[in-house]
Amino acid sequence: MEQALFYILATVTVVATILAIAEKHPVHAIVYLVTSFFSLAVIFYLLAAPLIAMFEVIIYAGAVMVLFMFVVMMLDLGNPGEAGRPTLRHCLPALLLAGITLVSLVLLVIGRGAEEGPDVLQVVSIRDFAATLFGRYGVAIEIISMQLLFAIVGALYLGRRRRP
Repeated sequence: MEQALFYILATVTVVATILAIAEKHPVHAIVYLVTSFFSLAVIFYLLAAPLIAMFEVIIYAGAVMVLFMFVVMMLDLGNPGEAGRPTLRHCLPALLLAGITLVSLVLLVIGRGAEEGPDVLQVVSIRDFAATLFGRYGVAIEIISMQLLFAIVGALYLGRRRRP
């Protein structure tokens, strides 16, 4: 069953990513990308990596998508006069992909709860996790934080109003 769920979620991830690339409206593309990130998080959970799955949801689907939305709003790419209420035709692909991801997650959690395996996960304290994260990977975290800072400064530069 887990292999079938993996292939279903992989298909959802690929389809949502292709729709995000092909979509002309930036907000719709962001919704497709968030759907792709959520299905990828369920794949990580399926592969017994719940911490990476949570990072996928918190960092990518949360923070990065908020940053993308901030850039879209700062650039004012759309014309508010032409924007109308989205129809079901616009919402259906994202709702369908999100529904498949949610059903797969529910099936995975129910299946994992039914079979209690002999594998016991090692509990890691917060102190050990922080020491590993900031000690061993400290430079990588600083580089990522600088990239996010540059992205924010770039968004502010692109979105500033020019005075004639």
